[in-house]
Amino acid sequence: MRSDSLCRLDARTSRYGQALRCAFVLLVACGLMGCAALDGGTLQRDLRITSDLSDADRLAQVRLELASGYFARGQTAVALDEVKRALAARPDMAPAHELRGLIYAQLGEAGLAEDSFRRALQLSPRSGDAMHNYGWFLCQQRRWSEADAWLASALEQPAYRAAERTALAQGVCQGRAGQLQRARLTLSRVAERDPGNPAAVYPLAEVLFLLGDDVGARAQLQRLQGDEEIVNAQILWLAVKVELRLGDRSAMQQAGRLLAERFPASVQAVWYREGRFDE
Repeated sequence: MRSDSLCRLDARTSRYGQALRCAFVLLVACGLMGCAALDGGTLQRDLRITSDLSDADRLAQVRLELASGYFARGQTAVALDEVKRALAARPDMAPAHELRGLIYAQLGEAGLAEDSFRRALQLSPRSGDAMHNYGWFLCQQRRWSEADAWLASALEQPAYRAAERTALAQGVCQGRAGQLQRARLTLSRVAERDPGNPAAVYPLAEVLFLLGDDVGARAQLQRLQGDEEIVNAQILWLAVKVELRLGDRSAMQQAGRLLAERFPASVQAVWYREGRFDE
């Protein structure tokens, strides 16, 4: 397996991307990409209560909540319309700019996404959520050093409540950048704190495999393989390669058999049948 495999995560098999994205969710609705935890506190600074909100505030908040829900369901065009309505009512609403950035990123409009994230950070410069989302966006753009810096900044914010999510993103981004030793340290800390989270454990297993620590990779995978709801084709394929390199043919065949039986249409099952173990 080539050492740049983590950098090809999105372009080829998506490997642990599907599991990873579950770690980046909206507070109002869970999605499958690195997206904002839109903090209601940003909308109600200085202990503002509902009766303090103007009509424009209320309209913007409702529109933002609708946009978040549509975005989480994959209805990006409708979500964009709603977030534009929120911004028409409240042009200075930082979370709306942040969500707009996420939507544009999903639509492949990198320039518009970056403009939106930067505007969100101008309006809310200490927002850990905005830093996280901009950092993850930069990681997707392969701007590794900038991404690492913004994710680190998010972790430094004393009021930030999603440190595990950001540490996970940072570890994955380090892995994609080929900084495997840094990724191992970052992801090990995340996995120790949340050992049942496949979004944390699988990336660590792959990094260990890339570093040649097959015993360590096996140990991480074994934490996942006992849960049928978690196991997917990516996990079983990595298990096949780990056991092959460890020389345990019986364990390799067992993982391969499960892969072929449970996910026969997957590209990993095709690779297994064809003996393409370097994929």
